[in-house]
Amino acid sequence: MLGGLVALGPLTTDLYLPGLPAIADDLAADPAAVQLTLTFSMFGVAAGQLLFGPLSDRFGRRPPLLAGLVLYTLASTVCVIAPNLPLLIAARFVQGAAGAAGLVIGRAVARDRFQGVAMLRFLASITLISGLAPILAPIVGAQLLRVTSWRGTFGALTALGLLLALVAFGALRETLPAQARHGGGFGSTLRTMGGLLRDLPFLGLMLTGTFGFGALFGYISGSSTVLQHVYHVSPQTYSLLFGLNSVAIVGMTQINGRVLARRFTAGALMLAGLGLAVVAGVALVLVTTVWDFGLIGVCPALFVMMGSMGMILPNSAAQALGLVEPQAAGTASALLGTGNFLCGALVAPLSSLGGRPSAVLLAVVVLSSAVLASAAYVALCRPWQARAEVPGRTGSQAG
Repeated sequence: MLGGLVALGPLTTDLYLPGLPAIADDLAADPAAVQLTLTFSMFGVAAGQLLFGPLSDRFGRRPPLLAGLVLYTLASTVCVIAPNLPLLIAARFVQGAAGAAGLVIGRAVARDRFQGVAMLRFLASITLISGLAPILAPIVGAQLLRVTSWRGTFGALTALGLLLALVAFGALRETLPAQARHGGGFGSTLRTMGGLLRDLPFLGLMLTGTFGFGALFGYISGSSTVLQHVYHVSPQTYSLLFGLNSVAIVGMTQINGRVLARRFTAGALMLAGLGLAVVAGVALVLVTTVWDFGLIGVCPALFVMMGSMGMILPNSAAQALGLVEPQAAGTASALLGTGNFLCGALVAPLSSLGGRPSAVLLAVVVLSSAVLASAAYVALCRPWQARAEVPGRTGSQAG
């Protein structure tokens, strides 16, 4: 159930992407304007996490989650019947914000129920789902368009939202007891956020995950046009390559959570993942600028880069959530997720700057994200210093 909730935000963002040209034709809108439905959806997911995360710390996990799912179902229904582009854009923002409830509260529930290696294994599982969702969603959306229109893809999201609302209402138990909830109002929430952002290790882990997600989303948003227009692969070949890179994320996430986490510290795994990402990024830049190896050079570098995300994303989230008390977990989860989606929204158009897809730009975006993630972790977390984790700290006490 939590896997479905965590996947809802990424599915909302990407499931309808193959139908963008059809939306432009049906609503007689400029294709560039239709792209705003994606941008506002991602901004909605970012804003929604900042809303629902603190609410879940104050009122418990169930009430905000159920409210978000009901609002999501209503917003998705508006997307189905939207007669014009402005209303569709507005509904997409609300849809993204409401869908963020599952994403942010799912991580908070993990912090409520698990600690240490157990939390890392659980976060590895939901990170696997949230990482695969934006990769597989366009493929599923394309198949839906074979049997329905772009409105039908939003109908599928409406049905998913309703199903998750019913399942959560019947099956999700409250994991944050009343005595452990954050009793303050908006001012207290801001102080908690400020405390978390002043805590350098938490900030470093947040930025590490944010820039790591930037590398992932740079690949997701740019690989289709680069591989098909620059390297002239067929849609079928692209789907195969996309699937292989999905296997890299799936495999490394599971190995990280179920095998490596038992033998190595989270810090060691973070350094290994970041090292792989930087090496893959450097190789990608070299094979697109210095050595003309074509797909033979590009595909292995992308495979290693995506595999490294299976170490960076779950370990950064697990370490960051391990630094806060359960009553601040929703707020902490909101900051982690908001940074990810804001970075994704900013990174998405970079591989097509100048109006043309560029393998070099894609390589530079991916390498830059990996370098920034590594710099944030090394400079702010200082992994060479032994530092005991303090599970009893809250964000307001940190730093």
